[in-house]
Amino acid sequence: MDIEQKLYEQALKVREKAYAPYSKYKVGAAILSDKGKYYVGCNVENISYPCGTCAEAGAIAAMIAGGDKEISALLVVSFGKNLVYPCGACLQRIAEFATSTTIIYVADKEGIKKKYSLKDLLPNAFKEEELSND
Repeated sequence: MDIEQKLYEQALKVREKAYAPYSKYKVGAAILSDKGKYYVGCNVENISYPCGTCAEAGAIAAMIAGGDKEISALLVVSFGKNLVYPCGACLQRIAEFATSTTIIYVADKEGIKKKYSLKDLLPNAFKEEELSND
């Protein structure tokens, strides 16, 4: 099985576990780390909307908990009428653990529809080298 298909299947499976009682909008995400391990996450809503967690953030947390620190590829899937893309906050989270050429796939119930580099989706990510001690 190729990487894209494995990412898709894992994201699809974890999407079903999403906790989305308010929006009914379930999202799944799967990451392939630079060490060849797969990590997944799903969205988790909260009645206090700002307290929810995106699927991508959950997958990143699982990757860190699993001991890896670099994203080789990421896939996000949902069944809405439009494709789901990582939100701005999640793109910045992804940038923390990826390179500008890391591939991000977007998918729906029919399969992978598009692929982008991180730089395509977040051309001006805030990076560590921008921090200053002055």
